[in-house]
Amino acid sequence: MALKSFIEVGPDSHFPIQNLPFGIFKPEPTSPPRPGVAIGDYVLDLSTISVSGLFEGPFLSGSDCFLQPNLNKFLALGRPAWKEARTTLQNLLSADEAKLRDNPNLREKSLVPMSKVEMLLPIAIGDYTDFFSSMHHARNCGIMFRGPENAINPNWFQLPIAYHGRSSSIVVSGTDIIRPRGQGHPSGKSPPYFGPSRKLDFELEMAAVVGPGNELGKPVDVNEAGDHIFGLVLMNDWSARDIQAWEYVPLGPFLGKSFGTTISPWIVTLDALEPFACDAPKQDPQPLPYLAEKISKNYDISLEVQIKPAGQEDSCVVTRSNFNHLYWTVTQQLAHHTINGCNLRPGDLLGTGTISGPEPESYGCLLELTWNGQKSLSLNGTTRKFLEDGDEVVFSGCSKGDGYKVGFGTCSGKILPSP
Repeated sequence: MALKSFIEVGPDSHFPIQNLPFGIFKPEPTSPPRPGVAIGDYVLDLSTISVSGLFEGPFLSGSDCFLQPNLNKFLALGRPAWKEARTTLQNLLSADEAKLRDNPNLREKSLVPMSKVEMLLPIAIGDYTDFFSSMHHARNCGIMFRGPENAINPNWFQLPIAYHGRSSSIVVSGTDIIRPRGQGHPSGKSPPYFGPSRKLDFELEMAAVVGPGNELGKPVDVNEAGDHIFGLVLMNDWSARDIQAWEYVPLGPFLGKSFGTTISPWIVTLDALEPFACDAPKQDPQPLPYLAEKISKNYDISLEVQIKPAGQEDSCVVTRSNFNHLYWTVTQQLAHHTINGCNLRPGDLLGTGTISGPEPESYGCLLELTWNGQKSLSLNGTTRKFLEDGDEVVFSGCSKGDGYKVGFGTCSGKILPSP
């Protein structure tokens, strides 16, 4: 019989008892931040559960990891502690367990309506790396800028390409994004353009949250990399295409990317996603031995992007994609990141890169959807080539089970004008 909670959870909710994603929240504006899990329309306060002595297993009993303002200490404990927490919480919230269900005082203290809480960044992000792992996205960008004969560079099929991003400008869903200013390509012999970006874009990505890190000089084996990944979040790696195009040779993205990256507040664990694991695409040529996985898997996570144009009430779906379109898996990304001895730390974030599918309606950014502004998207009677001030972009993602969904909620941001 399917696992069921004593808390009523509708079939369309992203947060049934099968999910239990972790986040950081404030129940009141003046409250200190604390960890929680989402269950239906409520947040379960893990600090209250911890102080009540309900984490009784060998890894969490006596631990203060749920009395912290972020999840980093919990992440550092590793997979055995994560599994223990998940098992304990599923048991506590199940319809058959009386400990929380029949304790009105504890229920009152520990279950907070989601509509009343403020969600914060779930982790202290020390470092952030952005990969380039979708073959369809890589090919489309290559055709646009280099032509079809040299669309994808040969190294792309040998290693997960990435660059080091800026962690200080990662913000939680709902945070406004100010249109960046910078230089753009000069016209003719005139000086470079300088001013607000004219080609502001979203990028449909997800990101892996690192759990236990690795010591400097000690790479992580690709077949053990899953034990170093706590879970996934939705991620919008906002991009100023005109700034990026002018600056990126020879060292890659800089100001075109570092002005803002938005993540969803709830981290969905790999354990919750395991029922939705699927085969990763066949890699040709075969990767080098250090990237060759015994089991190479992605996850079947349906992704959607909506844009609510400035001044309008209704949103328009502009693309639908899926996490399973990634060519390089998140475990390969992590193993490659450490192969030179680079040390990862709890709370580090590894972005997948834009997740585009093979069809035009599954392209993961406006750069592809409008083919770098050559055509317009129709949105509720208005059109867009790139984002305008006042536009709001909303990502959502979920995996569909038998009568339930394991979802991420939303990842949203609204564009404000340059000062």
